[in-house]
Amino acid sequence: MNAPLPDAVRKALETVTLDDKYSLDSGRAFMSGVQALVKLPMLQRQRDALQGKNTAGFISGYRGSPLGSYDQSLWKAKDYLKAQNIVFQPGVNEELAATALWGTQQLGFAPPGSNRFDGVFGIWYGKGPGVDRCSDVFKHANMAGTTPWGGVLAVAGDDHVAKSSTAAHQSDHIFKACGLPVFFPASVQDVLDMGVHGIALSRFAGIWSGMKTIQEIVESSATAVIDPQRVHIVLPEFEMPPGGIHIRWPDPALEQEARLFDYKWYAALAYIRANKLNHTVVQGPNDRFGIMASGKAYNDTRQALLDLGLDDATCQRLGIRVHKVGVVWPLEPQSTREFATGLKEILVVEEKRQMIEYQLKEELYNWRDDVRPTVLGKFDEVDGESTGGEWSATNPLSRTLLRAHADLTPALIAKALAKRLKKQGLDADTTARIDAQLAILQAKEQSLQVLHVNTVGERTPWFCSGCPHNTSTRVPEGSRAMAGIGCHFMSVWMDRSTVGFTQMGGEGVPWVGQQAFSHDQHMFANVGDGTYFHSGMLAIRQSIAAGVNITYKILYNDAVAMTGGQQVGERPEGHSVVQIAQSMRAEGAVRIDVVTDEPWKYDGVALAEGVTVHHRDELDRIQREMREIKGCTVIIYDQTCATEKRRRRKRGTMVDPAVRVVINELVCEGCGDCGVQSNCLSVEPLETEFGRKRTINQSTCNKDTSCLKGFCPSFVTVEGGQLKKKAKTQANSPAALGPLPEPVLPHLHQAYGLVVAGVGGTGVITIGQLLGMAGHIDGKGIITQDAAGLAQKGGATWSHVLIAPTQDDIRTTRVGMAAADLIIGCDPLVTASKETSLRMRQGRTRVALNSHGSPTAAFVKNGNWENPAEACLAEIAHTVGIDSVGSFDADAMAIQLMGDSIYVNPMILGYAWQKGWIPLSRESILRAIELNDVQVQNNQTAFEWGRHAAHDEQAVRKVMAPVQVIEFQKRETLDSLIERRVAFLTDYQNAAYAQKYLAFLMQVQQTESALGKTSLTENVARYLFKLMAYKDEYEVARLHSDTSFLSRIHGMFEGDYTLNYHLAPPLIAKTNDKGELIKQKFGPLMLTGFKVLSKLKFLRGTPLDVFGRTAERQSERALIEEYLSSLRTVLSQLTADNHALAVQVARIPEQIKGYGHVKERNLHAARSQWQALMAQF
Repeated sequence: MNAPLPDAVRKALETVTLDDKYSLDSGRAFMSGVQALVKLPMLQRQRDALQGKNTAGFISGYRGSPLGSYDQSLWKAKDYLKAQNIVFQPGVNEELAATALWGTQQLGFAPPGSNRFDGVFGIWYGKGPGVDRCSDVFKHANMAGTTPWGGVLAVAGDDHVAKSSTAAHQSDHIFKACGLPVFFPASVQDVLDMGVHGIALSRFAGIWSGMKTIQEIVESSATAVIDPQRVHIVLPEFEMPPGGIHIRWPDPALEQEARLFDYKWYAALAYIRANKLNHTVVQGPNDRFGIMASGKAYNDTRQALLDLGLDDATCQRLGIRVHKVGVVWPLEPQSTREFATGLKEILVVEEKRQMIEYQLKEELYNWRDDVRPTVLGKFDEVDGESTGGEWSATNPLSRTLLRAHADLTPALIAKALAKRLKKQGLDADTTARIDAQLAILQAKEQSLQVLHVNTVGERTPWFCSGCPHNTSTRVPEGSRAMAGIGCHFMSVWMDRSTVGFTQMGGEGVPWVGQQAFSHDQHMFANVGDGTYFHSGMLAIRQSIAAGVNITYKILYNDAVAMTGGQQVGERPEGHSVVQIAQSMRAEGAVRIDVVTDEPWKYDGVALAEGVTVHHRDELDRIQREMREIKGCTVIIYDQTCATEKRRRRKRGTMVDPAVRVVINELVCEGCGDCGVQSNCLSVEPLETEFGRKRTINQSTCNKDTSCLKGFCPSFVTVEGGQLKKKAKTQANSPAALGPLPEPVLPHLHQAYGLVVAGVGGTGVITIGQLLGMAGHIDGKGIITQDAAGLAQKGGATWSHVLIAPTQDDIRTTRVGMAAADLIIGCDPLVTASKETSLRMRQGRTRVALNSHGSPTAAFVKNGNWENPAEACLAEIAHTVGIDSVGSFDADAMAIQLMGDSIYVNPMILGYAWQKGWIPLSRESILRAIELNDVQVQNNQTAFEWGRHAAHDEQAVRKVMAPVQVIEFQKRETLDSLIERRVAFLTDYQNAAYAQKYLAFLMQVQQTESALGKTSLTENVARYLFKLMAYKDEYEVARLHSDTSFLSRIHGMFEGDYTLNYHLAPPLIAKTNDKGELIKQKFGPLMLTGFKVLSKLKFLRGTPLDVFGRTAERQSERALIEEYLSSLRTVLSQLTADNHALAVQVARIPEQIKGYGHVKERNLHAARSQWQALMAQF
């Protein structure tokens, strides 16, 4: 039994709110690093007010991971910011934003009396590449200086592992090149504290301060202390130059340079020294081995020491000294020398290229040989040699100690530490503990080498369901395209003939350097609307100026989708298609077309001269025309981002069309053309007794309806109604199952590692945040860290959660190798992946798993894709042990009990909690769900259903039984398989037709029985049926008017709805310029026509069969006879040796799927294999 909730927790349950991070003047609040950057200017304004100064703040920059959500967070906090005189104005791009920040400091020489405030401090933000493009501004503004009560903090978002970037990035060196001191926070609390110091240093030294942030810090969340007076600033004694150190006018360039070189950097060093921004955290009387680290590497180093059994006390006993570097450049020399004194060796632990290591070596260079410690970092020393730096070796790769590429992990650092510490000499007990941990790491690495999950598929990031890029990034056959920055970049790993990319704002310009040297004389280039506004317009100007033949596709999503759906144009009214068209006409584009899914919205709209509007179905034709035009042409593809549509519909700011697509699986041939045409993840496989068909996942569908372009009559649109909601009856309440026993929760004595693994866009990050808030309410030490990136597009995503007795007990932001205590597996593929498996350890890790695996992006192009969910479950059980895995089909449970698969994740959360695997109170978790304020009652109910599933899954299944009963079938035998198809063919035509089918099967069965086998008969039963039940107009009419299909529709929908059909009747349908029939929409009256037509099936194959005269119908009837003829040949020569070959012949019709030109294409592909097989008989 768990202890009663402490009074502090009960109080937190009543008082904690999501706005604490902004509304509290002092206290504890749960916040992310990004939110800490929002709180920082408020704290600075309050600090200034306490000193009697009336200051204001200005924030500008440009979004980009890991700071992609900073602008949204600022907008959400606008009322709090406004109250503190803080203005947020996002920049058109990073460079112009930095220029605006420079302007805030130029107020220092504004005319007397014109300033409203004593000073304006500023925060610039941008992704690493944005730092690069700002170097000119940074250098100018840094030399010009700051004001005494202003100051600027430039915050860089670095992506060390290129998770959400086209290149890995490290801003330290560019900051250094521009002369900005570089702060590197190691925690959310550090973001607040170092941010205050960064602005103070900027004011004191008259230069800008740089702050490096990375995903593991700025996208982590933790409980932080808010207090304007928490940071005590010491202003050092420093002799300033005549006239001071701050901005002025006029100010000649060489005087600025001299002031920077001779005073400002040294003033910064004095500030760093006085405020102990670099300091030793572990120290003993007889230290001989030192470790220097900063930022994330500092956290990972502390965790690595703990993993090796080296806590602070042990480090002091062994003589290990640890130094935390808060400002990585310039490296403050006095604290560095104090740290290095008495040491024999120093290991510098830093990610990416060396910054601290080189400065440390320079600082110690002139020390005497007998007192100067050996300094190692990226490379190990060579035994018996006193080598130079790594540049002295031809290639020092073989002695790499801590890699410079990618990132570092506690495991990598632990191995490097162990190697160096052993050389220093250790006692037997310590050596044994270190070897034991190294053995665990080595065993895990070896196990990952034989992990089978990569053979069964991965979750590749993909366009969202209904994404406009599914259509807009296509190019005509024979053409190529260049990729741009944004979601549409993912087209490079799809079948879009899209290769190569550029930096943001350079889209298409590589063609300027290629066309003159290529036989190809045209190129397409994709550029997003956000990129166009940022700097892409200049790329188009360059292409026009160069006179190359290029078509720019400006992909107007009406939102900056990649970073969260921000408004295009950085202003409330946005940047419209009309404005873009006018700009392109003014720039000199030869032809400009607007292509959209809603052409009617342009009725009456005044566009630039010559600009025409077309439906998106005409895109291929327009592109083929434009590639023949000399010069620069432009297509503005206008369709709102699907995810943004979903958000707006939920908010009620966009009409939610009352239309749903349903597939009649009996009409469906399983050809997959709907997936090819739509590229959509919501078109999923449906396994039926007649083979794999397609179905629409109504939970994830964003109503783009481009799947209707699949050449197939199985699609029905239900218009005017809505999906039926689950009836809220007592029978469907978890409370009806009675009370549950309280689980015994884990006892915390160290950090408890929990990983949530699932699919992007399904709420994985939300579960991590719920656990984080619950831990905060419970008063625990808590850190969550989200690993999303492109995962929001259906790829793999993770949320790491670390829970401990106190905040100081947590050393890092991610669960390390073999260090997970619990995996909440929302998806079996992601849970079994290498990234998740490397956290698992048998005997320690438990897994709460959703056994249902949704299709991956591979299914879009591979209709034969096999779901590896069962293989994943076996792999997971092998990794942690079967007794440590609890799994259930959470998708089925969520859909059947709650009506939507969106409740899967809270259900698994409840399951894991009831198992006693989560060290947080139920009350705090439910309160966190309440604070999240999204479908509160349903999410709490899902949590309770999950608890019941953990306690008594069979009891829950009994509640589901009325729904499930139709899903369970007797195991099919050969006789039942044949019986079912005979009955079907009788309904299809008549008993005589069915008897023809049965008679031939009896011949096959009789011949094959001599070999004691049945597989040939079974396959002939399936595929002769498939050919004989070809879906002509009579059959499609029969299946659409069948009462079972209509009953299914009635069971799914409610309200005043109508059924509409999407068909291409060969006798009346129009054709496109490729000669292919075009589908059109038929209203509810078509159902009456279907009922009449289905009664005329007796005309099939007779002279009165007008439909039977088409080439397609004649081919289908001939195909039956051709197949029978082939089988007769096979049967006449059937032996045990060629039996397997015979089965392959029998299965040929499996490949002949679809309607019209799709079926013709598949038949053509099947014939070559058919002929090759028959040649062997």
